[in-house]
Amino acid sequence: MQTEVIKIKGMTCMGCVNSVKSVLEKIPGVGSADVSLEQKQVTIQYDAATTQSSQLKDAIAGAGFEVVN
Repeated sequence: MQTEVIKIKGMTCMGCVNSVKSVLEKIPGVGSADVSLEQKQVTIQYDAATTQSSQLKDAIAGAGFEVVN
């Protein structure tokens, strides 16, 4: 498993946190997604053999949030 921390802009409530967590956990290969509203980031554990970092970022953007580089 690989770990990646992605900063997210636009989360304002626990509903946002749940939305991000939900879209990420639906991606094959994602083991866990720990979303922090306070730190405005998500820590994702995933299998790099089946999942690309770009897929994770695209899913966050698709949920209506901005990925901060």
